[in-house]
Amino acid sequence: MPTSRTLLWSGLAAAAGGAVLCALGWYGISGERFAERQLPYLASCTVPGAALLVAGAVLVGAAALLPVRPPEPRLPDPDETPPPSSDGPVLRVPGGTLAHRPDCPLVAGRADAVEVGEAELAPCPVCEP
Repeated sequence: MPTSRTLLWSGLAAAAGGAVLCALGWYGISGERFAERQLPYLASCTVPGAALLVAGAVLVGAAALLPVRPPEPRLPDPDETPPPSSDGPVLRVPGGTLAHRPDCPLVAGRADAVEVGEAELAPCPVCEP
């Protein structure tokens, strides 16, 4: 079953394509003086462009009528590692430039990780201490 978001974007894309085809058809027709030479532009651009505009309007209207479903809640995966906690002192790796929480995957289990102390380090982008 299509979602309202899919219908909305499909409708907008169809309407945009239809507008482009109509503009190309108009541009082609405007350069021709005789009706016999204008018919190919009507058949190849303007009529399909108008059809796409109508289809786009129908799809956008259908998207507006569909109820918006809230996203289903995601249950935590038991195999997924929990986010780092802030219990314990902030750590760093000797010679490193980042400060880490104790359970940060970048320093967890490393024997050489030490407390930051007075050093001014940038926060780790993974654990954000």
